[in-house]
Amino acid sequence: EIKHKDFCVDEFNKNQLETEKKEREKSDLIAKIEGLEAKIEELSKAIETLKSEIAEMQVQLKRSGEDREKENKEFQTTVADQRESQKLLQAALALLKEFYAKEKAAALVQAHQEPAGPPPPSGFEAYKKSAASGGVIGMIQQIISDAKAMEAETIRSEEDAQKAYEDFVKETNASIEAKSKDITNKSQVKAKKEGDLVKTKESKENTMVELEQLSSANADLHSSCDFVMKNFDLRQTARDEEVEALKQAKAILSGANFEGFLQGA
Repeated sequence: EIKHKDFCVDEFNKNQLETEKKEREKSDLIAKIEGLEAKIEELSKAIETLKSEIAEMQVQLKRSGEDREKENKEFQTTVADQRESQKLLQAALALLKEFYAKEKAAALVQAHQEPAGPPPPSGFEAYKKSAASGGVIGMIQQIISDAKAMEAETIRSEEDAQKAYEDFVKETNASIEAKSKDITNKSQVKAKKEGDLVKTKESKENTMVELEQLSSANADLHSSCDFVMKNFDLRQTARDEEVEALKQAKAILSGANFEGFLQGA
């Protein structure tokens, strides 16, 4: 019975220690599961945000390309119109120069053929025609210069716009590439976390099974040991009394203290 009691005490202690250990493991595993689930959710949101940002940048690239194409067509039209205007004005200028040159020559011939009389001031008629021709020709030349200047400005603006577009495309593609790599890295981390989560949940389930087994073992111990543990002292006292009574009976039977026994009685 003493051995049984010692066995019960030892097993109860072992069961309690192992149960406490497994409860700590369960708490740690639950905390780890919550941490992993939070991290996985955080990574999922980050990945979705990156995908949305990439999609938006791709839309911006498409729109920017369409705008650039439209601007370039307008540029081509504007330059073509300016060059056509310059071509027509150059032709008109050439014709005017030729016309005024012939007219000047004719005026000089006529001046030599006219009869005597009060002549106009020397060179007066030629001056008037020269002034008229110079004004028209100067105006056309100014228009041609303005057209060339506008063409040059249009070309510079187109070059600036094209460079800005190319820089935007380069920067946007670099950003898309960086975000794509970030998605890949985060996806790999997420996959690892998900694998860890599966293993941690399995460990938690195993721990729960072990706790159930410990609880069952504890119940079995109570069934086997409660009576012994509760009545051990009483039974030991009764047993001690039985042993003492047996000793006295033995003494009586052997006559060792028979007279003393009678006196005591």
